[in-house]
Amino acid sequence: MTGLKVLVGLLLIYALATGLLYALQSRFIYPAPQQVHEPAPGFESVTLSTQDGLDLNAHWRAPDAGRPTIVWFHGNGGSLAGATQETGLLASQGYGLLLVNYRGYGGNPGRPSEEGFYRDGRSAMRFAAQQGIAPERTVIAGNSIGSGTAVQMASEFPVGALVLVSPFTSLTDVAGNALPIFPVRWLLRDRFDNFGKLPALDLPILVLHGDADRVVPYASGRALAESNPRADFVSFEGAGHDLTFHRPAQAAQLAWLTELGL
Repeated sequence: MTGLKVLVGLLLIYALATGLLYALQSRFIYPAPQQVHEPAPGFESVTLSTQDGLDLNAHWRAPDAGRPTIVWFHGNGGSLAGATQETGLLASQGYGLLLVNYRGYGGNPGRPSEEGFYRDGRSAMRFAAQQGIAPERTVIAGNSIGSGTAVQMASEFPVGALVLVSPFTSLTDVAGNALPIFPVRWLLRDRFDNFGKLPALDLPILVLHGDADRVVPYASGRALAESNPRADFVSFEGAGHDLTFHRPAQAAQLAWLTELGL
C-alpha cells in the first residue's frame, strides 16, 4: 500500500509539473530582456509598425552605396545591443542593417509568440522595402530562435539570400531534447518548424553551427543544411551557442555574401 501511495504521489507531482509547463511555457521559451538600448554610432532608432497595431523599436543603418541590406533577427535572450555586436563586421563593411527587436523585448509592447514574431518580421520586411531596398539586395539572417522568423520570412518574401546561425530544426526538437520526460511535442503551442519549411526555399542559404553548442544540437544545423541542395554548411570547432558573436563566424558570413556578389 505504501508503494502505491508513493506512485500516486509521484504521478500527481508529474501531472502538476506538466500542467505548469503548459501554462507557463511562454515564460520559459521567451526570457524577453527588458533593457532599452540606444543605437550604436552609425545607427538610428526607427519604429516598425505591425499589422496587429504594435509599434516596435528597432535599429537601422542605411547601406553604403552598392551594398545590400541585412534584416537581422537576434536570439532568444538577445537585444539590440547584442545584435549590434553580432553584426559588427558587416556594419564595418558598409552593409545596411535592420536590427529587429521582438514584441515584449527591450521595452516593446506585446507578448512574445511564434505568430507574433512572424508579424514582427513582416513589419521589418515592409520597412526595408519602404527604404527602397530591392528584394534581391535584401538578406535575411537569424540567430538561434531568430532562425524561426528568418526562415518564415524567406518563405514569404523574395530575397537574395538567407543566413542561419546556430539554428534548430524546430522548437519542439529543442524542448524535447531538454525535457525528455515530458510530452513537450503535445504541450508546445509554438513550434517554429524550420525543418519542415527549409527544403522548399529556392535561394542561397548559409548555415553556421558550432560543434560544442549545448543549447541547440550541432546536428540540427547540419540536418537543416542537408535538407536543401542550395544550402552551404560551415562548422566551427569548439564553438558554442554564442557563435554569432565570434569574429570567425562573422567573417564566414562576409566571405559567403561577397562570393554571392552581395
